[in-house]
Amino acid sequence: MTDERNHSDYDVIIVGGGPAGLCASLYAGRGMLNALLIERGLPGGELLNTDLIEDYLGFESIKGPELARIMTEHAKKFGAQFVMDTVDSIERADDGSFTVRTQLGKTYRAPAVILTAGGTPRKLGVEGEAEFAGRGVSYCAVCDGAFFKGEVLAVVGGGDAAVEEADYLTRYAQKVFIVHRRDELRASQILQERAFKNPKIEMVWNRVVERIEGNERGVTSLHLQDTNSGEPSTLEVGGVFVFIGFTPNSGLIKGHFDHDASGYVLTDGNMMTSIPGLFAAGDLRAQLTRQITTAVGDATTAAIAVEKYLTELRQEPSTPSAEQVVASR
Repeated sequence: MTDERNHSDYDVIIVGGGPAGLCASLYAGRGMLNALLIERGLPGGELLNTDLIEDYLGFESIKGPELARIMTEHAKKFGAQFVMDTVDSIERADDGSFTVRTQLGKTYRAPAVILTAGGTPRKLGVEGEAEFAGRGVSYCAVCDGAFFKGEVLAVVGGGDAAVEEADYLTRYAQKVFIVHRRDELRASQILQERAFKNPKIEMVWNRVVERIEGNERGVTSLHLQDTNSGEPSTLEVGGVFVFIGFTPNSGLIKGHFDHDASGYVLTDGNMMTSIPGLFAAGDLRAQLTRQITTAVGDATTAAIAVEKYLTELRQEPSTPSAEQVVASR
């Protein structure tokens, strides 16, 4: 390793503190790497916004924040350092090292980075959404559900998150409409069955939200349009929860990297991106499913691959190209 690399702050920097980031920090610590995890909030990521988890092996049923606490305590036992800050950019220098800059003005350097920053909720992009954000428009049922006791609510979306959150909201709301642009849900069968059996949930098929209306107190109605006929309709609700997917936080990467049409990062089998030394794991990686199990699986592979990458890097007189790294495996 060159003198420049010897002056890096850490062996690896992990960006994002959800399940993938926590698992990566655990394995990095076990591998005796000097690791730093940077998370903009409390460790746990989307676990902190999830009420009940029933599909993580070993836990028949566990609250999301509790699982986050257990994972965080486990990860910290292996020595990774944790910093609460928001990463602004990740940039690879000519010498092969990475510079990670944050909103608090901090700069960290390492020869390897594992990006586990997940994504941000997608917006509907309709009139009234921004105006009533926090006043009836929400993207987190666990965070805001308790503020809507006795209300009639709408959930927009048709995937697992939308159906799970609709079911959760029925503990507070008198009624929950699931508004979906198609005539069938994309959610898993077990979640669909639970929703269809819930007397407080009603489906609104083949509709998209055109406008959100309200007053000084908050949201009062949704203006919908039929996706087949174009016919307009109005749904009177006291709040709307939007769950139409996530946009991957891959924009943190400065420079070209291989990605799919939606911006999700493409990696090889070792979770390395097209930028040598930059690994990705979890929800921002292009893959079939985005679950806690896949996130920690990605992270396990990434952290172990980082160990091997750093070993190979120390044996090279200069920064290896992507082709050299692949060929040396």
